[in-house]
Amino acid sequence: MPNIRQLDPSASPLDYFGSELRRLREAAGLRQGELGDVIFCTGSLIGQIETAHKVPTRDFAERIDAALLTGGAFSRLVGLVLRSQLPTWFQAYAEMEARAAYISTYQCQLVHGLLQTEAYARAVLGVDHTDRLDEMVAARTERQRILKREQPPVLYAVLDEAVLYRQIGGREVMREQLGHLLGLLGQPWTQLQVLPFSAGEHAGMMGSFNLLRFEGDPDIHYNESYDSGHMTANPQVIRERSLGYARLQAEALSPRESAALIARLMEERHGEQPGSDACAVA
Repeated sequence: MPNIRQLDPSASPLDYFGSELRRLREAAGLRQGELGDVIFCTGSLIGQIETAHKVPTRDFAERIDAALLTGGAFSRLVGLVLRSQLPTWFQAYAEMEARAAYISTYQCQLVHGLLQTEAYARAVLGVDHTDRLDEMVAARTERQRILKREQPPVLYAVLDEAVLYRQIGGREVMREQLGHLLGLLGQPWTQLQVLPFSAGEHAGMMGSFNLLRFEGDPDIHYNESYDSGHMTANPQVIRERSLGYARLQAEALSPRESAALIARLMEERHGEQPGSDACAVA
């Protein structure tokens, strides 16, 4: 018997998605299994999503839109659903990040979330979120969609050289991640630099941080600890961190030198010679 748990559509974006899916499926005169056959999934999956026991993917939402002729309603809604899967303390920052015109980030431990491959993100998030890993990875992938917009934010990223050496997820995962970073060096709205070990003491020694700039709104500085994040628009903090970030960029390798370093590490540590396109960038 299908699960007929009643949802409160106002409880969360996930509950609203599930209730709308059930309403429109029933309006179309389809059972869960019949709709599953149409979009190439099981009726059980349809039931789990309708009862908010499972989080839909963007691909699922797009297939539902096509099957039920919703005009893209679920594709628009799924972004809110996936964002709601982010840690509560991080959601406010993610909303601001999605609105930013310029994002400047310094990362001393890990590749920034916007630049992670799915496998790298899965390895990172799997340390603390084994019970909700699929949902967390899907939420992180959804965040990255801002870089694929028609007008994406300008992204400046400075990665400490240690980030390239830390073997997250194993050799294959790191090989793929380094290749992804190398490919980003050719993107017109992304500037990636590596801060080398030879820089010694530098302006980012207190840890990773982000600066967000907006069209018409105050800039924001963001940093986080283990289970919380802190945003501020304090003008003095913005002034100091903006100067600090400019110093990091000045001390970092140029984008071309950074590409050469990443390509060398791919060959030396992971046994792969980057393709001709990557070499051209470097």
